[in-house]
Amino acid sequence: MATGADVLNMLIPNGGWAIYGNDFEGIQFVECEPITKKQFTDGFAKYDDWKKKQDNAKATAKSALLDRLGITEDEAKLLLS
Repeated sequence: MATGADVLNMLIPNGGWAIYGNDFEGIQFVECEPITKKQFTDGFAKYDDWKKKQDNAKATAKSALLDRLGITEDEAKLLLS
């Protein structure tokens, strides 16, 4: 389940905000354009799909890099250890 911080990271990825708890009332917009309570609330419904897309994109990029390098994931881990 998404937290308020997860939703804000999705909606305002460059930061500039702080959140205390998971409620809209706990958000402080410090150095960013504020969002509405509706945008925040709707973000909880959209988060899981967004996160899945982000994870799939990272996995695809990782696989493409390993293919370009001609190494396996285990070989990459060995090189980086």
